[in-house]
Amino acid sequence: MQLTALDLTDFRSYPRLELGFGPGITVFVGANGQGKTNIVESLWYLATLSSHRVPHDAALVHRGAQTAIIRASFRRAGRDLQVDLQITPGKANRARLQGQNVARLRDLLGEVRAVLFAPEDLGLVKADPEGRRRFLDELLFLIAPRYAGVKADYDRVVKQRSGLLKQMRSMRRGGARPVGGLDPAEAAESTLEVFTAQLARLGAELTRARLHLVNRLRPHVGYSYLRVATAEGAELALDLPPQDRGEVRSPADIAYTSAALEVLAPQPGELPGLQQIHDAILEIAAARREDEVDRGVTLVGPHRDDLEIRLHDFPAKGYASHGESWSLALALRLGSYDLLRLEEGDLGDGEPILILDDVFSELDVHRRERLGRIVTGADQVLITTANDTDIPASLHGAIHVVDVTSGRAVPRDAGATGSASSAVSGW
Repeated sequence: MQLTALDLTDFRSYPRLELGFGPGITVFVGANGQGKTNIVESLWYLATLSSHRVPHDAALVHRGAQTAIIRASFRRAGRDLQVDLQITPGKANRARLQGQNVARLRDLLGEVRAVLFAPEDLGLVKADPEGRRRFLDELLFLIAPRYAGVKADYDRVVKQRSGLLKQMRSMRRGGARPVGGLDPAEAAESTLEVFTAQLARLGAELTRARLHLVNRLRPHVGYSYLRVATAEGAELALDLPPQDRGEVRSPADIAYTSAALEVLAPQPGELPGLQQIHDAILEIAAARREDEVDRGVTLVGPHRDDLEIRLHDFPAKGYASHGESWSLALALRLGSYDLLRLEEGDLGDGEPILILDDVFSELDVHRRERLGRIVTGADQVLITTANDTDIPASLHGAIHVVDVTSGRAVPRDAGATGSASSAVSGW
């Protein structure tokens, strides 16, 4: 798919910004703090309904404004696509698709396909599992949006179940008195069984979907690391077909780790059935019941899982150097891009928009040149950089440069665009 126009109102540093886009490579150039990342962040928000920089929406609204509006036009699978989103901190955000109100915000997921690599992605290798689970889920929702509903239902069950476990811990410590002839402890036990059954059902769906995703993503990640990080990879044909990538020996590897899968012990690439995973979760929940009550928290399920990243058969966290960690994080995103591009998801038209936010400054000259060769053939690439000199020579073909200064974005081959005036929102 291709972004053709972007209109921002009171988003971050932009009271108003209008930009047109064409296919190929667009590079936003400007000093730090001028608003380059704000532009690509707005597109990523449309794709994932979240920011890659902040956990809350308040920072996305221009100072002094109440709401921010993102309007974007796309060309996808031969048809025009219009997506509008209104962000109002403290209230429910609203969206329109093709001019029609969207009943549930998550119905937007899968409509805008994008892959973003940003400095924050170093945390995928070095930080806690939460970010790696979020990485998997964002990619999963792009391919199969229905799992956003599964994840939302699962999160609700985990919250309710953990709340009940806290109550049971308090009753155990303080002693619960019967009320109206009913034993609160027995009632809690009965309710816990219901929540555990829901946890197992939804958790099995999410676990299996993530495992299937990792099995598909794995050869692309290993291949991408080889291409961007090694001299050997630079000599390989750049378009090795998916069926051949699993045969390439790469120092990088990924695997999905889960307590349920430890019980089942599937072979590499094997996908256990839903019932098998469901039963494994129930088995673990039964074994850990007393521990859960003592701690007042749900210790079982995919919210405790992780994406293991390995380099030379060692866990990358704590082993990989800074440069290797950058290359691993980049390989995760490039692998995601190739998975969407080469193996279309449920909605078809898998070619995503590739976003590289301040990537080149963190790569040495060799990795920059390899990355440039990799992305040159993409339908549409959006790049941010502080200096023209960071743009690798291997990026050839039509490159559209946009200079960004103090909340203004001006294409070099056109007149000024964007202004400081607000516009009527139309909401």
